[in-house]
Amino acid sequence: MNITHFDTLLQAAQQQPQPQRLLFVLAQSELPDDATAEQKAAFEAGHGGALVPAACVDRLPAELPSFAAFEVEAQSFCPDWVIVFAASGRIIAAGARFFQRRRAELLAAKSAEFGGIAQFVSVAGFPLNQTRNGTIVALFPLDDVT
Repeated sequence: MNITHFDTLLQAAQQQPQPQRLLFVLAQSELPDDATAEQKAAFEAGHGGALVPAACVDRLPAELPSFAAFEVEAQSFCPDWVIVFAASGRIIAAGARFFQRRRAELLAAKSAEFGGIAQFVSVAGFPLNQTRNGTIVALFPLDDVT
């Protein structure tokens, strides 16, 4: 299936043989502290900036009938979001869901301290983050460390 729209993502998640959960990370655009005058002008005109995770939404596909419904909900708690990153996966244990949500919250809270998250990268299926200066930021659960 070729997913080209939010609604096709919802359809694909509903068609999977195993129940799915959808995880959305809403990001805002911020001007870096070290921005040049040219970058500041572009940002004020609505261009450029750094994407910073701002909120995380965890839903079952049945809880979101359309992108319009998602947009209304997202605007209610994160009115300045400019892009959404989406992932779908089989339903996992409550502890793992808690970790993923807490991970997103910590990344959003610490983003400025890290220098802003520039992109998401996948390593062995685990989402890591790369800052604007190239540093990899990773949060791992320590439950199984012996």
